[in-house]
Amino acid sequence: MLLADVVAASRAASATRSRLAKTAAVAQALRAAGPDDAATVAAYLSGVLPQRRIGVSWRGLATLPDAADEPSATVAEVDRALTTIGAVSGSGSAATRAAAVTELFSRLTRDEQDYLRDLVTGQVRQGALDGVMLAAVAAAAQVPEAEVRRAVMLAGHTGPVAAAALAGGSEALAAIGLEVGRPLRPMLAASAPDVDAAWEQAAVEGLGVVVDGKLDGIRLQAHRDGADVRLFTRSLDDITDRLPEVVEAVLTLPAERLVIDGEAIALDTAGRPRPFQETASRTMSSTGVDELRATVPVTPYFFDLLHVDGEDLLDLPATQRFQRLAALVPPPWLVPRTTATSAAEAGEFFHRLVSDGHEGVVVKSPSAPYAAGRRGAGWVKVKPRHTLDLVVLAVEWGSGRRQGWLSNIHLGARDPGTGDFVMLGKTFKGMTDEVLAWQTARFLELETSRRGHVVHVRPEQVVEIAFDGIQTSSRYPGGMALRFARVIRYRDDKTASEADTVDTVRSLRS
Repeated sequence: MLLADVVAASRAASATRSRLAKTAAVAQALRAAGPDDAATVAAYLSGVLPQRRIGVSWRGLATLPDAADEPSATVAEVDRALTTIGAVSGSGSAATRAAAVTELFSRLTRDEQDYLRDLVTGQVRQGALDGVMLAAVAAAAQVPEAEVRRAVMLAGHTGPVAAAALAGGSEALAAIGLEVGRPLRPMLAASAPDVDAAWEQAAVEGLGVVVDGKLDGIRLQAHRDGADVRLFTRSLDDITDRLPEVVEAVLTLPAERLVIDGEAIALDTAGRPRPFQETASRTMSSTGVDELRATVPVTPYFFDLLHVDGEDLLDLPATQRFQRLAALVPPPWLVPRTTATSAAEAGEFFHRLVSDGHEGVVVKSPSAPYAAGRRGAGWVKVKPRHTLDLVVLAVEWGSGRRQGWLSNIHLGARDPGTGDFVMLGKTFKGMTDEVLAWQTARFLELETSRRGHVVHVRPEQVVEIAFDGIQTSSRYPGGMALRFARVIRYRDDKTASEADTVDTVRSLRS
């Protein structure tokens, strides 16, 4: 399949706001790709580079070679070239990488060059996000969407599922199961403004709800196969070598094979959570692990059991999974948890957890299966303040005491229909000098263009924002603006695709 065919499909999807039309355009491209190219095409049309990063920034693609007159590069050829570029390292690697980029882009037409540059720099926005892509895979392979969704949940990524569905249909999808050592998509929590609202969503008559403490740590999925333990983040990155104390803890559990869901968090000597940035520092690099472990040790807290010794537990009701978990994990490593038979009981637990320094609670339906990769009424999080996870779209150079630093950040919520981000306002509040220095370096790395004192950036960095309310505003495209927005922390554990949506913002306004 030619890269030009992917570009055409992306343009067709971008040209419409209709979910059905987007799905049809993507499905047609997947059918044309066939099993051999489907995984790569699915990734490209989701705006994802399979290699994730190849060491090339927008500056390295600012000047491109003369374009080819006619399309000739296949998807497979482009994918191989990008893999080769990403593998370049050592002395003289910058020059070698630049030469390889020039060679690749000289084979592409102008439209293909523009598309691939956007793909490499994370700026493909045609709205083929998960919902559209899953529906498109189902349509292309003529299989039920539910089968595709479950397979993607278990495989972690859409690309391999697309290839399997096109090659073998429902039978091939059914063969995709939970594999110890391969991360699956984590179950996510919806949001509610208070415990009463969460109770209404999650409570089961006669059973009430299960209420977990929401810890301000790093989401971890631990896989053990004998003496081999692998640790994955919520974005499915492998950080095993960065948390040796968690590996040691998992190895003490009385099971040979397991998959377990939880958090890792740094605590002070009184057992209260230390600032999130300290916990996050443990996942940033594999260098200096021993020194970091000595100064910022983390404690694991587990809250769900997905597999143990050959038995998958995903489809069991939550209470059964939690009982199996409690029989396996010592109490000090279990997340704070209670069963509440009334909203008042759940509220009392919420206030106790918040007073202990935690983020809030997650109210869970006792009958819910583990719905990986989805938000729903099964899990509902409640925090004591209004917060949103938004994406930074641009940053303004500061003035006065902030001269020389990037300061005022432009905030965007994700539009699930288009894949774009809708601006909700700006803020420079809540930033320490340390944060200002960090974000200046970070956003210059993500820079795509400048206009006056505004630096536009790739929409990648997620930031948690606290606010006092949402007001109607004609100033911003979404018709809404955050009141008294302030930075709580930057979320390196979340991708832009996990940012809150404009629908969530609208629901909080009402």
